[in-house]
Amino acid sequence: MLPVLASVTDPLVNFAVNVVGDLGLPGIFLLMAPESACIPIPSEATMLFAGFNVAKGEYSLFAAVLVGSLANLVGSWVAYAIGYYGRLELLEKHGRVLHVKPHHLAWADRWFARYGDAAVFFSRMLPIVRTFISLPAGVARMPFWRFSAFTLAGCVPWILMLTLIGKQVGERWGQWKDHLHYVDYAVLAAIVLGVALLVVRRRRGGGDAAVQDA
Repeated sequence: MLPVLASVTDPLVNFAVNVVGDLGLPGIFLLMAPESACIPIPSEATMLFAGFNVAKGEYSLFAAVLVGSLANLVGSWVAYAIGYYGRLELLEKHGRVLHVKPHHLAWADRWFARYGDAAVFFSRMLPIVRTFISLPAGVARMPFWRFSAFTLAGCVPWILMLTLIGKQVGERWGQWKDHLHYVDYAVLAAIVLGVALLVVRRRRGGGDAAVQDA
């Protein structure tokens, strides 16, 4: 499993390094924006290499973190808008296939109203999850400016941490990038386990409902 994931992510890492190396700060923006819009370009590679460039004096730490954070915010707006304006289409055209019903969306609305701030903030510091969290936030119609504030607040610590690591380790940034992949794998495993548990609970619930109906 791990070699397969590595074979998928390594070309993306090489692409990110080349873009940042060739374009500098605009390259950081071009990579970090889609990374928050459900396109899994690894922010670890982008910002670690950006930190390496900070150590070489190509641009400042402040500039790298600012550009990366604003790019993440812009990308999050795109994913949020897709979820927000695609909500009815999701229900009307794909609801039956995806088993999404009006009460599911109502539950998502209530959940984000109660836990949305923390979910958006902390998920921005979790690999993989950070790439997709904006989409359900839009579907649940979390207030836009609150969503934006917690998105930006969550992006800055993650991007600052990666950039500082890249700056400190210098030419060894690639080794740190490889170590951080294990965090990705752990988060992915947790997501798969969580989805599996939800499926099992749903099937058991359906079976119990059928027995009660009988």
